[in-house]
Amino acid sequence: MKKIEAIIKPFKLDEVKEALHEIGLMGITVTEAKGFGRQKGHTELYRGAEYIIDFLPKVKLEIVCPDDMVERAIEAIMAAARTGRIGDGKIFVTPVSEVIRIRTGERGADAV
Repeated sequence: MKKIEAIIKPFKLDEVKEALHEIGLMGITVTEAKGFGRQKGHTELYRGAEYIIDFLPKVKLEIVCPDDMVERAIEAIMAAARTGRIGDGKIFVTPVSEVIRIRTGERGADAV
């Protein structure tokens, strides 16, 4: 099993969720996040004063899926989240050694 973490623009969340649902992935955890990469924030004007906005709003998705679903999930996220502009985000894939469902005690793929 693998854990896929994707950092995307907030307005792309619904499109990514639908794309993952279409390939058969149901479980997803979403966290509001702030960060910056190459875009390094931007400047805004508020009541005549300039403010530097370092951290931009992002959404972090976490998905645990079987190894055979990883490439399809990555392709779905990339297709749905891509705008072609800087700040589209990143995808991280890490191995998951164990999953346990707290309610039933199920382990492994059955717990996902």
